[in-house]
Amino acid sequence: MPPSANPTPAKAIPAKSTICLWYNGTAEDAARFYAQTFPDSQVQAVHRAPADFPSGKAGDVLTVEFTVCGIPCVGLNGGPVFPHTEAFSFQISTRDQAETDRYWDALVNHGGTTSACGWCKDRWGVNWQITPAVLIEGVTHPDPVVAKRVFEAMMTMEKIDVATIEAALAGTHL
Repeated sequence: MPPSANPTPAKAIPAKSTICLWYNGTAEDAARFYAQTFPDSQVQAVHRAPADFPSGKAGDVLTVEFTVCGIPCVGLNGGPVFPHTEAFSFQISTRDQAETDRYWDALVNHGGTTSACGWCKDRWGVNWQITPAVLIEGVTHPDPVVAKRVFEAMMTMEKIDVATIEAALAGTHL
């Protein structure tokens, strides 16, 4: 058979930009949880160490390629040196209270913690903003009085209450 009859398959070109998240040995668990929790999310590959290394053994998971809501990510099992901070977060836009509740509850009720203004942290320390679209509409409203009302309502919340934000946007009280 001539060489051109059996071409080598082309390698997939990686995304131009990929978010790299540092984990303390739990990258695969985190990636699988995100893939089960968010739409357009999946684990593409798990890469293992080909040999022993100073903090691990051959076969340990080194990196995990995954997507969160279509965003390409790599989970790196780098150890405990660099914990996650609020300086990085995923912002997940939601349509309504049911979707807001579903994501918030999945993150918080599986070992996560709550914070203010729609922010929470998952059990791996990654920060999330679960943000109803109406909240963004309200805080960016061209009328500064409306934007202020919505902003002030948001500042009283942990998980965003869509009905309260809609009332603030409309200038009514619940």
